Amino acid sequence: MKNLFLPSLLVGLMASTSVLAALPAAIKDKGEISAAIVPNYPPMDFKDTATNTLTGLDFDLGNALAERLGVKIKWQETGFEQMLSGLTTKRVDIVLSGMSDTAERQKSVTFIDYFTSGPQLYTLAKREDLKELTDLCGNKVGTSRRTTWPSEIAAWSKENCEKAGKPAIVVIGTEGSADARAQLQQNRLDAAMQGSETIPYLMSLDKGKYKPVGLAISKQFTGLGIEKSNTELVTAISEALQGMIDDGTYGKILKKWDLEQGAVEKISINAGQ
Repeated sequence: MKNLFLPSLLVGLMASTSVLAALPAAIKDKGEISAAIVPNYPPMDFKDTATNTLTGLDFDLGNALAERLGVKIKWQETGFEQMLSGLTTKRVDIVLSGMSDTAERQKSVTFIDYFTSGPQLYTLAKREDLKELTDLCGNKVGTSRRTTWPSEIAAWSKENCEKAGKPAIVVIGTEGSADARAQLQQNRLDAAMQGSETIPYLMSLDKGKYKPVGLAISKQFTGLGIEKSNTELVTAISEALQGMIDDGTYGKILKKWDLEQGAVEKISINAGQ
């Protein structure tokens, strides 16, 4: 009987050695990679309320990635506005925090796209008048002003509400998803928007409180960000992530967080528009 375990183990070791060799010397020398994270976006990035420790898809993925690269990972909690500047000023090596890959952000950052999602609208379950996306025409919809979503809602409204002779959606910029939910519960908003990957998690926390309205209005890539000139690190991490997809490590992490619907089969670079 052939020993199938040994060849597969050797392949894995060879792949890890190749990835380690591709790492920039500065990271190999210190044996550590630093990663920015904003832990306020469950289930992608958040803190366990019982232990106050980081958890989520990106946290698990980053830890597995560091192991694959043969280094430790140093997580640095930051604010949303500081994520990209942290890269460009080289305070961190990577951003791994559910960030959407957009053409504007690509001007200073290279994105390794590892997940797909899309902006999706939701409302309180008791709102029987809001069943379809077009039911939101003329209503107040809130979403984080720090994202591209306010402009996407406005564009969708122009195409699907105003062109049909219906009143435009009134877009309200919020401080984040928690603020949007608070305003929704206070009846200051009719609906809110956040990533489609977060809606099932949100509904599981408060059963019977929220409901989705329609499907995501567009498809977006979520990317791991790296400073644009750091091409060696882009190569090393791209290879490592693809290896994690190929051997099933990536799939197991997504399954843990019930996020298989956002899986990619191939790692891509700057696929966002």
